Amino acid sequence: MNFGGHSGFIGMRYRDHGPMWIELEFDWREDLVGEVETGVLASGPIISLLDNATSMSVWTRTGQFRPQVTLDLRIDYTRAAVPGKTIVARAECYQVRRSMAFVRGIAHDGDPDDPVAHAAGIFMLVDAEGWTK
Repeated sequence: MNFGGHSGFIGMRYRDHGPMWIELEFDWREDLVGEVETGVLASGPIISLLDNATSMSVWTRTGQFRPQVTLDLRIDYTRAAVPGKTIVARAECYQVRRSMAFVRGIAHDGDPDDPVAHAAGIFMLVDAEGWTK
C-alpha cells in the first residue's frame, strides 16, 4: 500500500490485517499537534486514520477493492493520545449486506485496552458503474 494525498501527508502506513480486520498507523509529529502547550495531537489525523482503516476493513472482509462511500462514521474520543507515541487504528467489518457494510474500530497509542477513540460506521458499496446493488 502506498498512501498519497492527505493520508500520505499524515504518514499513514499499513501494519497488519486478517480476514475481517486491518491495522493502520502513523507516528506522532509536531506538525500534527492540536494543542502546542501539551503536545496532544489534533483530532483530524486520528479521524482520517479511523476512516481509512474502517473503509479498508470492508475490502479485507469482501476480498475486493470496490468503490464505497462513507454514509456514517461516528468517532467517540475517550482520552487524549500520549504525545510522542505512534497511533494505531484497528478496524473490522463485522457485517456486509447487499449494499451496506458495517464497521467498528479503535485507535490507541500502544495499549488496545486503553483506546484513544472508538469508531462505528456504515459504508455504501458501489458497483463498477457507480450504482449501489
